[in-house]
Amino acid sequence: MASVIFRDETMTGRALEEFSLPDLPERISARELVRLRVREEVARHNAAPSHHFRGLVKPTDAEAELNGYRLRTARRLDWERQADAAEAAFARNGFLLLVGDRQIEDLDAGIDLTVDPVVSFVKLVPLVGG
Repeated sequence: MASVIFRDETMTGRALEEFSLPDLPERISARELVRLRVREEVARHNAAPSHHFRGLVKPTDAEAELNGYRLRTARRLDWERQADAAEAAFARNGFLLLVGDRQIEDLDAGIDLTVDPVVSFVKLVPLVGG
């Protein structure tokens, strides 16, 4: 069994936030890793729902704010809906997925967590006017 560290980073590589998950298979697809990350962050939010959600993708009816999203009402989130949104965001270059020192470009790519236990997410912000 392996452990993984999920890390949110800036474009310059500065860590913003991170958490780890133990007892994962040694080999896993990038898609499974993204979905695991989302499931965990939604579970943490749902344990104590609030108006603020710190997650990979914006929930429906939420507004982006510094370091997360503001929900109109404190509510529980559907992890599968959030995971589907994360997959769609990846497909449209909404974030970069880095494992060790390599960029993952295909969610079906296999990852060996014993070699690269750090998975970094870099959210990309669309440029205004271009």
